[in-house]
Amino acid sequence: MAGNLDFWKLLAGLGIFLFGMLLLEESLRAISGKSFRRIIRQYTNSRLKAIGSGTLVTAILQSSSAVSLMVLAFVGAGVMSMENAIGVMMGSNIGTTCTAWIVAYLGFKIKFESFALPLIGIGGIALIFLSSYPKLFHSGRLLIGFGFMFLGLDYMKGSVESFTQSYNLDLMQDYGLWVYLLLGMIIAALMHSSFASIAMVLTALNSQLITFNMGVAMVIGANVGTTITILLGSIGGVQSKKRVGFSHLIFNVATAIVAFLALPVLVWIIKMFVDIQSNSVIGLALFHTLFNSLGVILFFPFMGLLSHFLLKLFPDRKTVLSLSIDKTPTEVPDAAIAALRNEIKHMLIECQFYSLRLLKIDENLVFDHEPHFEKNVSKKLSNDSFYDKIKLLHAEIFTFYARLLAHKLDENEAKELERIIYASRNMMNSIKNLKGIQSNLDEFDGSENHYLNSQYKSFRKRLIEHYHHMNRIHQYDHQEDQYQSFISTYGFIEKADKLFIKNTLNAISKQEIHEIEIASLFLVNRLFTQTCRLQIFSLKDLLLTQDQINQFDRTQDQRVLNVPDTNIGQS
Repeated sequence: MAGNLDFWKLLAGLGIFLFGMLLLEESLRAISGKSFRRIIRQYTNSRLKAIGSGTLVTAILQSSSAVSLMVLAFVGAGVMSMENAIGVMMGSNIGTTCTAWIVAYLGFKIKFESFALPLIGIGGIALIFLSSYPKLFHSGRLLIGFGFMFLGLDYMKGSVESFTQSYNLDLMQDYGLWVYLLLGMIIAALMHSSFASIAMVLTALNSQLITFNMGVAMVIGANVGTTITILLGSIGGVQSKKRVGFSHLIFNVATAIVAFLALPVLVWIIKMFVDIQSNSVIGLALFHTLFNSLGVILFFPFMGLLSHFLLKLFPDRKTVLSLSIDKTPTEVPDAAIAALRNEIKHMLIECQFYSLRLLKIDENLVFDHEPHFEKNVSKKLSNDSFYDKIKLLHAEIFTFYARLLAHKLDENEAKELERIIYASRNMMNSIKNLKGIQSNLDEFDGSENHYLNSQYKSFRKRLIEHYHHMNRIHQYDHQEDQYQSFISTYGFIEKADKLFIKNTLNAISKQEIHEIEIASLFLVNRLFTQTCRLQIFSLKDLLLTQDQINQFDRTQDQRVLNVPDTNIGQS
């Protein structure tokens, strides 16, 4: 009996269906992503608007997970309140039922080939010949997504048809409905898609592999199972991310419990509008919408309480990123300026750690200690998390600076303060430059071109040597020794830049690199060199006296005036 089930056809259908859903989601996000983010940001300032926006955006994007990611971003940025975020998540549960209606109305009533294959064909042609037009290109992906989605559904439907003809449904009647609820939960959790699992339930119901009551139990379970994806994403995340994940879990679990307990009543209501004997798939789509809407109605009065509960369960924990300014009052300008100077030195070290990790350099080649950001942390931060912490530290520095400006400062203190805060801005710009060329450096590393490979290694070596030079400046006690070391370090940057230009021009003359690679090489070198300059300029403002700074600036102005025109812009 089980031999009649075409397992591979079922698996292929599922794979095609999921791929179609992926194309559909990505193309819709690319075509209208900014518009929908604007809707969520601007039209969620009340409970009803939040629920309506969540429903609308999810219905169009066909992805509650995409909406969830937007909600996480807006809550984390402080643009959306926790209460309104819960409303959007509740609305997304209603919005995600729209696709079930499409499948129920179209998926089992007309031949798939009559529209699935033309959609795939037209979409494929658009994908190939209209790739230079982004909107039309993504519209082609949209058509292919729809075509694959229904073609996959057709495969799944065909794989079980012969099986249902010989399958005795009475064998499954002995199991309680809670078993099917659990089964729906497991399927949705494994597939990371409530709709994909519901599409399988609709297929099984249409083929009479399961009864209507079994189908509604599986749909309830699928709604709970889909929360697993968001929960996994919230583990180890910031507190606001955990709140959103658990709000989704609490809402879906509570709604599932109510719906399962009231199952006889809900089925009776469905029977008032739909003949489930002859039109069971429409009845199941109606049930999906009904019980999600019931959950919203039940939770609507308690959204505020749920928000307060989650804020208490996951309170904000302020991570102390600074070393000096958090312990220093701004009422004493001398102490505050000294603390600010030390904090910016600390920021420079964190920026160096980040730069080394971007270029995949062992930080032990430069430092004999771990970064302050990772003290009392069980694992290393990702590059993105490290960068975010540097930005937060930079924000703390500017907040402290603004508070310090509110006090009465003399002229010298004001000038000193302006100079050292400029050092902080230079550091931030330096790592932005390096972050911007990371993908180019990775391309050089993976290139088959020997010269590009050698330059990737050269950039890494230059960064290590540059940081050794910079750290050596701190070892001198006398300011004149520091100044001479500073000049030497700056000279190293300029020599490395000129050597790169010389070697690359030589490689061009020998045709060792292609024309398209020349522009990338010079761009990377220019931004890399600028990164090194900005960091050494930060030390200039932090360590040197005003006279030494003026002397250095005069030297640089004279050097620029004496540079031949042929060299300008090449690096």
